[in-house]
Amino acid sequence: MNKLEVLAPAGDMERLGAALQYGADAVYLGRKQFGMRSSPMNFDFDELCQAVRMAHQSGVKVYLTCNTLPRNNEIPFFEKFVREAVDAQVDALIVADIGLLMLIKRYAPDMEIHISTQTGIVNYVTARELYDLGAKRVVLARELSLDEIAEIRAKTPDDLDIEAFVHGAMCVSFSGRCLLSQYLVNRDANRGECAQPCRWGYHLMEEKRPGQYFPVFEDESGTYILNAKDMCMIEHIDKLAEAGVTSLKIEGRAKSAYYVTVVTNAYRMAVDEYYRDPYNFKLPEWLKDEVTKVSHRQYCKGFFFGRPDDSQYYENSGYIRNYDVVAVVEECRDGIVYCTQRNRFFAGDDVEILAPSQKPVSVTLDTLFDENGEKIDVANHAMMKFSFPSEMVFPKGTVIRKIV
Repeated sequence: MNKLEVLAPAGDMERLGAALQYGADAVYLGRKQFGMRSSPMNFDFDELCQAVRMAHQSGVKVYLTCNTLPRNNEIPFFEKFVREAVDAQVDALIVADIGLLMLIKRYAPDMEIHISTQTGIVNYVTARELYDLGAKRVVLARELSLDEIAEIRAKTPDDLDIEAFVHGAMCVSFSGRCLLSQYLVNRDANRGECAQPCRWGYHLMEEKRPGQYFPVFEDESGTYILNAKDMCMIEHIDKLAEAGVTSLKIEGRAKSAYYVTVVTNAYRMAVDEYYRDPYNFKLPEWLKDEVTKVSHRQYCKGFFFGRPDDSQYYENSGYIRNYDVVAVVEECRDGIVYCTQRNRFFAGDDVEILAPSQKPVSVTLDTLFDENGEKIDVANHAMMKFSFPSEMVFPKGTVIRKIV
């Protein structure tokens, strides 16, 4: 039976901490160069070393992205990038470009290599050839069905890992190879700079009637003709395992620490539930609900069950957001839970407390105290310290949330 890996995104140190605490087997992260998320977060060299130390202390692997398609002027910087990855002791490099793959083999012959979804792997021949070139893992294109994945698994070496995206945002273009962003706003999606024009609303304009916008759809706000739903496969862990998937990848390096917390925890518990009885796997209803308690678009199953007919959403490109994080637990001592506030809430509010690998607990916070032990009616200052009495004990980092 496959050992399924829960692979979580880590956009910065806070998100890394969430992934480690809430059950990731491995994390993927990026640096300032060569990654498909060009935001200023990411990791410099010292942070990368710290991140790897933290992860390895928790028994978690770290995969570093270098999956852009670099131009000539970037190639001279790649040797330093690889050598620093070796020095930091990352477990693997994720690469999309065949030239970079060969340079990794030259600069770091012992480094494990994963082939990015950006490569567009859709058949066993490509997977096998990449394995022969030194790849330990292939991250398959998101456009494959479970049957196609199973055939790739059957016709490739047993020690080639197969990774698949199972949760998060999908791209309207094939495996993220989009030119629209660069064409419209000169931000290259293949270099980590996507402006997400697929999420914009569009109208028609006739060339002789400038300024007159005609809706593409019968709606005064236009239509979101390119807007993809988010993927969610948490109910089908058994089918992913049966198809031969090795690693379950959660999209979201640019998303919040709360998102990483909840989704990583949900997939961790779903995988554990699968292993309890692989032949009769059925996801508990409450666990299915967990992935709806983060900011998300409507969910679909992607291409896993064949060509989808429900993967686009035309009404708007906004997120569904039903919960806010109001606090994070710092410690529990002598029947008191000590916390740091994240969003305003009031004494008497009903909240849910989510600890790692546990079902969320519903609590009414009847009594709140400030950091001096004085009773308060509201926690309304960002990052303020407060506490409340509780017979339950929660680990540091436990999330407290409430319905918006």
